[in-house]
Amino acid sequence: MTRRPAIGVLWAVSAASGVLLTAPRQTQAQAGPPFMTNDPGTPGNGNWEINLAVAPSVTRDGGAYQVPQVDLNYGLGDRIQLTYEAPYVITTSSGEPQRGGWGNAFPGIKWRFLDLGEDGWNASIFPQIETGGSARAQEHGIASPGPRYLLPLEISKEFGPIDLDFEFGRYIPGHGPRERILGLVAGHEITSRLELDFELYDDRAEHALPQETTLDAGGRYKLRPGVYALFMAGRSVSGSSAERPQFFGYFGVQILLSNYGRTLNTGE
Repeated sequence: MTRRPAIGVLWAVSAASGVLLTAPRQTQAQAGPPFMTNDPGTPGNGNWEINLAVAPSVTRDGGAYQVPQVDLNYGLGDRIQLTYEAPYVITTSSGEPQRGGWGNAFPGIKWRFLDLGEDGWNASIFPQIETGGSARAQEHGIASPGPRYLLPLEISKEFGPIDLDFEFGRYIPGHGPRERILGLVAGHEITSRLELDFELYDDRAEHALPQETTLDAGGRYKLRPGVYALFMAGRSVSGSSAERPQFFGYFGVQILLSNYGRTLNTGE
């Protein structure tokens, strides 16, 4: 795949900044699904955030398709979130049969330890466990052995018309290589129903894959109160491996429930 990483990244960041700076001011945008970067937000006490999506990743030699990607979040108090993420993965490769199975799950707990309001600084930690996949899933390259432990820090702040979310984290090996993640999302609510965001994400493992930087764009569209369409598409902008994605995406729905899951959360 031919590319011009430096020029491509600078052009995309400049275009993103132009769109966000000229858009009318609304309320704060967020990271989290459909993006890889997380933010300090939590659902609220007794509330659920359910994200169901199809998430393809296509390389020169094949692809992996999460169908579905399941992300369940529950608010325990106003600043704590319980999370369980798990994908069902279908892989394709040239000259190989199609494989399918459950990938690595990510249970975790988020704590927003700093909360200075919507216009102020917010920060959280979000420790998660990457559980080991089944022997069959490992054999077919769908999942990796485990466990590993992810300890990230999320920070968010509004800067004029732009809302920024930043995440930095490291995997602490129980099994597997050391790995560092770094994510940045810049976003803005264009209208009361549409939010657009741009993400730059860097994922580096020591002496192993992944070794890549990706750039993507996406957002959320309110279908009705408590129900949102999620969309994102991107590609790798650096890295030398044939395994880096030429295209990846996230297309799904977010359902917000209140009253311990009994009713849709309309925000009223």
